[in-house]
Amino acid sequence: MAKITVLLATYNGARFLDEQLASLAAQDVPHFDIVVSDDGSTDGTLDILGRWRKGWNKGTVKVRSGPAKGFAENFRSLLLTPGISDGYVAFCDQDDVWDPDKLSAAVAALAGESGPAVYGARTRLVDEQNKDIGYSPLFERQPSFRNAIVQSYAGGNTMTLNPAAAALVTESCKRTGFVSHDWWSYLLVTGAGGRAIYDPQSHIAYRQHESNLVGNNRAILAKLGRIKMLLRGTFSDWNERNLASLRACSDMLDGPSRETMEKFAKARASAGWRGVTGLADSRVYRQTVPGNVSLWVAALFGKI
Repeated sequence: MAKITVLLATYNGARFLDEQLASLAAQDVPHFDIVVSDDGSTDGTLDILGRWRKGWNKGTVKVRSGPAKGFAENFRSLLLTPGISDGYVAFCDQDDVWDPDKLSAAVAALAGESGPAVYGARTRLVDEQNKDIGYSPLFERQPSFRNAIVQSYAGGNTMTLNPAAAALVTESCKRTGFVSHDWWSYLLVTGAGGRAIYDPQSHIAYRQHESNLVGNNRAILAKLGRIKMLLRGTFSDWNERNLASLRACSDMLDGPSRETMEKFAKARASAGWRGVTGLADSRVYRQTVPGNVSLWVAALFGKI
């Protein structure tokens, strides 16, 4: 079996961490290592991790202190762990529940890829009591850099990098930070001419907390929240940071991706009809019709 390393970022996760770690222990993969970066927990997180570390029989569990600069920097520090790019690398949140085949499904999907490749999947949404409440949107358009530059295609808790992608992303982390580890992995792998694999089958229960619950009565509120972020310029700020990170790693990108990046940057510098035509020329897209409508509106108002 190929080497697999699970990168787990924690911060005050004691409430659900035992259940998550139990689901990792139940994986049908016989051997994998876990590297944990804890960002300064003050609850029982470290005690739980210590207990699981002592009893772990599928490999090793290493626990270290994180940079205490937020989740993105915590995952960035994990990606800089020496030696992880020798095998597959899977991202892990502290409060989800993995199906037993979560890791094996990812490795099987990536097994035939020699170049950089990232695997991501749909998620099954559950509430705080682990009761099913639905699924994440089913994406049907082809994953690509032209999609990645405006949207991540899967949650980080579903993502696994093959060794070539892990090496690529690890090298990038020496040069730059990012908005989020999952979005950045999608951006960089596809930007380098690698492949993004999307699995429409869910292999994970993605826990929705009260503050971000995605239920039928919250869907409209969630969409309104995204519109507010667009109008406040949050989406534009994210794009600005992503472009700066991509430029710091421009030598890793292939020619078509660099061309798309510059056309998108040009569209961002305009508004009105010029912004819309510039966006059309870049050929970037989101995965859903409503997402694309919001993208065009953002271009019209100079908010991309």
